[in-house]
Amino acid sequence: MKRASAPETQPAAEELENAILLLLGEREPGATICPSEVARKIVGPDDWRPRMDDVHAAVDSLHTTGAIALSWKGESLPKRAGPYRIGKRAP
Repeated sequence: MKRASAPETQPAAEELENAILLLLGEREPGATICPSEVARKIVGPDDWRPRMDDVHAAVDSLHTTGAIALSWKGESLPKRAGPYRIGKRAP
């Protein structure tokens, strides 16, 4: 059985990862971003909620490779769980 391809409007994982890194690059050192900012950057301000699972997957991928850090209310998170913020990995 042939698997249906994803709609063209669905952002690729690489595009989401790049959006995360781009947004972080635009921020001051120590600043973080909300995962919803990534979805809004990719699909716009109105239809971002359906893309959150894709954003979470991109966050997991970048976090696994050590490219980003996760936190909530200033506390480091070892993995994505519940609410979280995305930050640059400390050098």
